[in-house]
Amino acid sequence: MTAVIQNLKPLHLEPVRHQDAPPRDAFDFPLHDKKIHLLLCASGSVATIKMPNMITALSRHTNLSIRLILTASATQFLQGQSSEQPCLQDMEALPNVDGIYLDQDEWREPWVRGNKILHIELRRWADMMLIAPLSANALAKITQGWSDNLLLSVVRAWDTTGELDPVRDMPGLDRPREEGEGEGEEDGKGIPIKRVKRILVAPSMNTAMWKQPISRKQITVLDDEWGVKSGGWFEVLVPMEKELACGDVGGGAMKDWREIVDVVEERLGLKTTTTTMTMTNKP
Repeated sequence: MTAVIQNLKPLHLEPVRHQDAPPRDAFDFPLHDKKIHLLLCASGSVATIKMPNMITALSRHTNLSIRLILTASATQFLQGQSSEQPCLQDMEALPNVDGIYLDQDEWREPWVRGNKILHIELRRWADMMLIAPLSANALAKITQGWSDNLLLSVVRAWDTTGELDPVRDMPGLDRPREEGEGEGEEDGKGIPIKRVKRILVAPSMNTAMWKQPISRKQITVLDDEWGVKSGGWFEVLVPMEKELACGDVGGGAMKDWREIVDVVEERLGLKTTTTTMTMTNKP
């Protein structure tokens, strides 16, 4: 299965040729396709097997384009080893999935000046990033600023100011910010705070890992220091308590995938657009 994973060619990953540019110079990430763009990511947790459920539930939104980023650890749960664990080819065939990206895709071709960079293009393309599941390792690395894989590179390159990648003028995306998110406020120099695209994270780890003091500190960084309630870009979807795959019982289990889908639809304005389409199609 390892060879299959290494040789997998993600959908639409082949660079496109532009006039007066060297061959294979850019990745095709349409920004004006009239679709809402969700970058769905998974790090090394057994909850990765819930990704197909989330994608299938979101497939009812025909105006949604989904691209996936999987860490090397996440792929270990998606090798078709059981009925609840599909292979990557199955994931690629799911509705609305327009690409799957692995670490090696960053360097499929030797870089030359003029070529675009995958993690930057993915960041620009995304209207929102969802990391579900977010492992203890990925949580620690994000709060420390690490960028040693494709997923972390996108997070590290995220536009936290709203100056480079403004929120696109799309139905639902141009909604007012929620109370307490900093809309209309000014920074210390009197400059209005810009709206920024958000990153949703759904932590998933062993109960003992979740209860570690360091986890509390790291979650505080994401939820308070960098959180949307403080005008930031992170939103933490708190884990639930249940019996984990390892047999431990307690907190740390990823939030129910149905609830995650509900939050995604709300944040991307998909509920609004679905309601509008339903009302429009009524006889």
